[in-house]
Amino acid sequence: MFAKFLSKLLFKVSGWKLVGNLTPENRRCVMVAAPHTSNWDFIYARAAFYLMEAPIRFTIKKEFMRFPFGGLLKSMGALPVDRSKNTRMVDAMISIIKQTKGDMCVLVTPEGTRKYQPRWRMGFYHVAVGAGVPIVLGYLDYAKKEAGIGPTIYPTGDIDADMEKILAFYRTKTAKYPEQGVR
Repeated sequence: MFAKFLSKLLFKVSGWKLVGNLTPENRRCVMVAAPHTSNWDFIYARAAFYLMEAPIRFTIKKEFMRFPFGGLLKSMGALPVDRSKNTRMVDAMISIIKQTKGDMCVLVTPEGTRKYQPRWRMGFYHVAVGAGVPIVLGYLDYAKKEAGIGPTIYPTGDIDADMEKILAFYRTKTAKYPEQGVR
């Protein structure tokens, strides 16, 4: 696979390493990707997921799915979203997960932007609960040059307690732009 070869090359040239992997039990999940402070995050994260052979899917504005990048993005796992319509993303993502057979990790950046956000969007949590799948904590740590998989969280319904576990994990990771990372 050419993408896996390019991913290995990127990691070797840039000095990054892969830490952890998906287990057979968590290959159907909502994958949180954080911290998200740079466009480089997508490149390193997607490379890591190619190396893990992770079944990643991610939402993207439908406008990006046009020529010349549409075919490439689709092959990388893009799920186009029409943001001009009043689309209920949580319901749409639950439906996608439930209708898809086999392994599938829906990648979510809960900050919703590369700029600092004091509060994360909680849609990923509600998607995991609604679809009956765990939340896997994917991360990039620029200080250590690591891309990896952290703990798997099984939502308990106590969103505050679950979120504290999630945020505590990400507070130990250094974003490309640390001032914009999780606090």
